Amino acid sequence: MYHIRVRACALIIEKDSVLLIEFTDEDGVHFNLPAGGAEPGETIVDAVKREAFEEAGVEVEVGELVFVSENAPHMTGRTHEPHGLSLMFRCYLKEGSIPTMPINPDPNQSGVRWVPLSELNDIVLFPNIKELIIDYAKGQYVNNRLIEEYALKEQLI
Repeated sequence: MYHIRVRACALIIEKDSVLLIEFTDEDGVHFNLPAGGAEPGETIVDAVKREAFEEAGVEVEVGELVFVSENAPHMTGRTHEPHGLSLMFRCYLKEGSIPTMPINPDPNQSGVRWVPLSELNDIVLFPNIKELIIDYAKGQYVNNRLIEEYALKEQLI
């Protein structure tokens, strides 16, 4: 049976920085938005809240849908990887919520970091939506078009 995995993602921007989850593995360091798969019976908004808490220890208010990203690895011959659809929502930290490493982090999770927008192009971010995040933060991104990950530029370190 063919299945598309739905991921719920939190885009949290404060004081010209974006909250990212840091991972370290055999390929080095890379970052992701706080995100993960929606569970059966869970609304996408509840999934965003749960993932923000599980990965970054924060409670959030979920705002608008900002980006929709499709990861279709079969388009580049990687047929063993799952097909995914990521829904990225603008989120706001609830008062008193402070980002922290979870007690039981995901494998390879090595940190929770505020990355200044001015330094975003210096890191590896999956998917590579750094310019879109910067444009959104500047108020220059006005449509939530579909991001086709297989068509994005290669990761630039």
